[in-house]
Amino acid sequence: MSRNPLIGLPVAALLLLAGCQWPFQRPAPTKAPLVSDGPTAAPLQQGNSFVADAVAKVGPAVVRIDTKKEVVNPMGGIFGSGPPVQEQQGLGSGFITRSDGVLLTNAHVVEGADNVSVTLPDGRSYPGKVLGADPLTDVAVVKVAAQGLPVAPLGNSSVVRPGEWAIAIGNPLGLDNTVTLGIVSATARTDALGGGQRVAFIQTDAAVNPGNSGGPLINDRGQVIGINTAIRQAPGAGLSFAIPINKARLVAQQILERGRASHPYLGVRLQALTPQLAREVNATGNSCRLPERNGVVVVDVVQASPAAEGGLKTCDLIVEVAGQVVKSPSDVQVAVDRGLVGAELSVTVDRGGQPKSLKLRPGELPRPQG
Repeated sequence: MSRNPLIGLPVAALLLLAGCQWPFQRPAPTKAPLVSDGPTAAPLQQGNSFVADAVAKVGPAVVRIDTKKEVVNPMGGIFGSGPPVQEQQGLGSGFITRSDGVLLTNAHVVEGADNVSVTLPDGRSYPGKVLGADPLTDVAVVKVAAQGLPVAPLGNSSVVRPGEWAIAIGNPLGLDNTVTLGIVSATARTDALGGGQRVAFIQTDAAVNPGNSGGPLINDRGQVIGINTAIRQAPGAGLSFAIPINKARLVAQQILERGRASHPYLGVRLQALTPQLAREVNATGNSCRLPERNGVVVVDVVQASPAAEGGLKTCDLIVEVAGQVVKSPSDVQVAVDRGLVGAELSVTVDRGGQPKSLKLRPGELPRPQG
């Protein structure tokens, strides 16, 4: 049996025979490649977050509104397709305006509800009673039996300008206490949701989704400037619209006073006039001779209406209402709705090429029979 000649040699000798040096040294680590040679940024100074401050002021008063209503199941009882009546659930937002439990929301949030539940961000929950709802402006007032509740401060929507910050708080898609930020894109949008609007909406690009309805739109000072009420989807982004808080306040005052809102009306049917439409009407030999311009023309006057009694006539071109220039039927509608039932309203028309000033007294819009 051969003997291993290396056995018995000292460790140092073994290392030398292996080509290593004593003492043993590990190879120096390789330096990591440089990704950036830019200067190190100075640490950010902690500043004042106006969004967080505004939300802290209003957020505790923003509530979740859950509704339930019974609806007839058209297939109920037929071949065992289900019960004749089904329970339908809804979700929306609202905000407290009085510490004794008065809050505002959208009329469509509580429409037809048999049961209303109001939940505060701190977890407290109360049954809610709908004191009144106005479908024309989409404003509703709800009351809960509580005292000492947090209140959302109300601002002045008449001084809101495009470009100002707009913060929406609500419960979109059931995600409670969601905050989104944008700017006021436009004010006095009378054509936001089609014709016949009685609200000059505030338009914003703050993200709003189903469930935000009835929640507050606030400014950078933590004041409510509107009630989020509608959205229009568009490629790449959505547009959201809010009822100005000044309008909502007037409607809410009427509901608190007598349980419903009152709206003035004139009793006319209006049409947007364009130069092309004017040429077509004039070419038919119609008794109307319309100026070839953009405007609002009266196409019908209801008999014995405030418009008829005030001297408004078919073919009149409405130029101003209450000193405000109007360019569309919606402009006229909003301008009339800013007035009061029975209060004198000045209307300037172009009649046969001559300006004429009229004094009308709007009546109260008849309530739909239901």
